[in-house]
Amino acid sequence: MTVNDPKRTFNNMFRSKILKKNHALSFPGGSKSRVNKAGNNVRNKQPSPEDWMVIEEWRAAHRAVLNTFQASLRGRTRSTKIVVAQRHKRKSTIVGKLDRLPEMQLARMDDVAGFRLIFPSINDLCLFRQKFHKAKFKHRLRNEIDKYDYIKCPKQTGYRGIHDVYEYDVNSEVGRPLKGLLVEVQYRTFIQHSWATAVEIIGFITESQPKFEQGDSRYQNAMALCSEIIARSHEDSNGPFPELEDKVLVEEFLEVEKELSLLKTLRSLRAVKEQATVNRNAILIFSKFKKLEIRTYPLATDALRDLFKLEKEMPENDIVLVKADKSEDIRLAFKNYFSDVNDFVKLIEKGCQDLSGKHIIKAQDIK
Repeated sequence: MTVNDPKRTFNNMFRSKILKKNHALSFPGGSKSRVNKAGNNVRNKQPSPEDWMVIEEWRAAHRAVLNTFQASLRGRTRSTKIVVAQRHKRKSTIVGKLDRLPEMQLARMDDVAGFRLIFPSINDLCLFRQKFHKAKFKHRLRNEIDKYDYIKCPKQTGYRGIHDVYEYDVNSEVGRPLKGLLVEVQYRTFIQHSWATAVEIIGFITESQPKFEQGDSRYQNAMALCSEIIARSHEDSNGPFPELEDKVLVEEFLEVEKELSLLKTLRSLRAVKEQATVNRNAILIFSKFKKLEIRTYPLATDALRDLFKLEKEMPENDIVLVKADKSEDIRLAFKNYFSDVNDFVKLIEKGCQDLSGKHIIKAQDIK
């Protein structure tokens, strides 16, 4: 004989009631205002169980948006050297963004569903983006062409790349409730990606977050200088310090490097050798002990279900759901989870030598 658990029975009835209520409404989570309310409650540190269910339903709905765009992107990148990967924004990152941006309404957060396209060169990137803007679909480009062009106008943090935001549009009965959901497409070169990977890893291994200009400002300054070095020496471009002469740029970086031993620290990291296997849906779990666990799934629905479950079970861990055609593409697109910074260190070594005219930094000096 089975004894009913009153608490479990109540929770199941509660969840069923909420899901039925939301199903009858058009927008995932019930309505945009309900999603925004849930986001505000999270920001104010007073979320209810219902708020989290609303947010989960809204996040899960973006899977259909990703599926639509991935078909278009993969068709256009087939037989090229362009790497395409997709991801659902991490729960912890959503919460952090709500905290950092008090005016941000959750339903308007435009990077919950995202694609990362990585190109051999800036020229390849620009040509592909121009063609993609002419694609024949109803999804609307929300931003002006240059609004998120951080190659023309790099961020002060040193970030370089281009973002586009699209608004999902569809006429089918099934897809109509998803109309208005947003998806972000990131474009960056392999060189720009190496820098961005290093910034993410610094956030993992130190108490600072140079990506968000938080913590020890020396890390922010070092990575901004690195961005200028890499842009100038490897892409005939500029980062956030175009006014600095080459030798002054290198000297300023070497000064902060003496204090932080940043390159030595990054060089000492051992890249994780785990692979994502043949399954294209992967959950990457980076624990507080700096260890990586990979769980793979043949079905995206199973992966999404486990993502929400793991976020509740492991709130202290960094967990992200990603997808790519090949295991090596997951590893490349999300190199930060694999502690893979060899490319970045080599780019800085060569950049400093090229700009200074001297062998100032050598690989053996920073092992």
